[in-house]
Amino acid sequence: EVQLVESGGGLVQAGGSLRLSCAASGFTFSSYIMSWYRQAPGKEREFVATISSAGAETNYADSVKGRFTISRDAARNTVYLQMNSLKPEDTAVYYCNAYRQLLLRNNDYWGQGTQVTVSS
Repeated sequence: EVQLVESGGGLVQAGGSLRLSCAASGFTFSSYIMSWYRQAPGKEREFVATISSAGAETNYADSVKGRFTISRDAARNTVYLQMNSLKPEDTAVYYCNAYRQLLLRNNDYWGQGTQVTVSS
């Protein structure tokens, strides 16, 4: 079965760092675009970062540029989100996403999320 399991969330003070991990299984990891999204209480889910299937290209939301870095490890079927200089407004549940556009259908998988809380 397809699984995306996020880990690494927790409570951190403003200015601190966290590294989120998303372990993938049940599909061909190297064929999928991987992304991170987040959702704060009372807010819509928003895009955070994405990385191409080969890891050559990345994109970030303006709100996290220069602070967050997305990466992937093909040998471990894992995508990471390194979060530095954290701010209270980064507090949210962070979700891992795997996406592949196919000829007859699209595959779009989501993890259960991991809570990140940044205190001031």
